[in-house]
Amino acid sequence: MRDVYITRLSKYLPNEPVSNDEMEGVLGMVNGKPSRARALVLRNNGIKTRYYAIKGGKKTHSNAQLAAIAIKGLFDERLPISKLELLAAGTTSPEQLLPSHASMLHHELNTGNIEIVSPTGSCCSSIQALKYAYMAVACGMVNVGAACGSERLSAWMMASRFQPEADNWNDIDKNPYLAFEKDFLRWMLSDGAAAALLQDKPNATGLSLKIEWLEITSYANELETCMYAGAEKNADGSLTGWIDMDPGRWASESIFALKQDTRLLGEHIIAKGGDFLATLMVKRGITTDDIDYYLPHMSSEYFKKEMMDYMKQIGMDIPAEKWFYNLTRVGNVGSASPYLMLEELFYSGKLKKGDRLLVMVPESARFTYAYLYLTVV
Repeated sequence: MRDVYITRLSKYLPNEPVSNDEMEGVLGMVNGKPSRARALVLRNNGIKTRYYAIKGGKKTHSNAQLAAIAIKGLFDERLPISKLELLAAGTTSPEQLLPSHASMLHHELNTGNIEIVSPTGSCCSSIQALKYAYMAVACGMVNVGAACGSERLSAWMMASRFQPEADNWNDIDKNPYLAFEKDFLRWMLSDGAAAALLQDKPNATGLSLKIEWLEITSYANELETCMYAGAEKNADGSLTGWIDMDPGRWASESIFALKQDTRLLGEHIIAKGGDFLATLMVKRGITTDDIDYYLPHMSSEYFKKEMMDYMKQIGMDIPAEKWFYNLTRVGNVGSASPYLMLEELFYSGKLKKGDRLLVMVPESARFTYAYLYLTVV
């Protein structure tokens, strides 16, 4: 097994940053009325600006185009894109069932014949992509691989997506489930893409990030679904997927809207992530002293204190000055968020050789977690 290094990182955030006061003007108002959930959600999540692939009410980029710009940013005259051998692309928001997201991205890149892979899921999909590229380079199957995460979640959040259901409401004020569970994520998620270049050798000059280990686990065997789309959740916790529904329900009940069971989120998202970290502390022999920067992908700053308290309980008391995240400035961009944090820190001038980074990525869909441990070389 060869050592593997992240040698370059790149990002693309479309158009101008959108402030909290501008959001509803971009996404629109359902039934012509301001959202009752928006103020509460924004007060808790701490996000001040985010980006949308929308301008003047029209799409400016597809998901694949966002990712392609980020991937192209990894290459230059010294390392042309013709050297790329493997493309692994994760996303929550593909724009078609088939072909795969990576296939659409490969077309946008217009490069040579390469291997592609498209992990499915939400936030952890990009880390699964990273692990695939990492293993391919480590095994000697390829020398140059790229992994990315990208989202165009704004397409799911537009008011027009919910209007057919709104037209069927008798009394919006008597439907709190619809007003919150389907409205909640409209004010949490945004668009963008980021990518990492993986090679078997570090940069000849400048810094690189050596991948020491990457661990992923799922709690779907224990817990019911928390975040979902293209399905309806039943009273017993099971899902009925869109394919088993009358097509008339798809629009009239906003079946393809991204929804989240906030009760389950609050009960499990911190605890299960902490439990997995406790397991890794034993398995990998890491302590607080082995971490110089902690990069947590948080959907909301609301969870920060609870995370710190739980980590302290398991013996991983990472002080606030070691935390690095950019949620407040770039928003929650799902699968792209871990790469966006790494990219900003990598080019910040803060890192020095020998620094150790721990990246944490939770996925609430059915509770999957990923931890990535890196050394600056």
